[in-house]
Amino acid sequence: MTLLLLEALAALLILLFIVWWTMFSGRRKGELPAEAEREKEQMQQQAGPAEPPAPDTSPPKG
Repeated sequence: MTLLLLEALAALLILLFIVWWTMFSGRRKGELPAEAEREKEQMQQQAGPAEPPAPDTSPPKG
């Protein structure tokens, strides 16, 4: 019984380590500054839309 508890504890510790590692192993200085995010969005907008706009299906006014 003790061996099963030790094995379960080891599995739990490995799981917690994997979660911790994936949460905190990102960028060295955290998230990108807001300026860099804006530049990235502008670059994507200049490249053009990924797919064509949907056709207007609303009924005509008037």
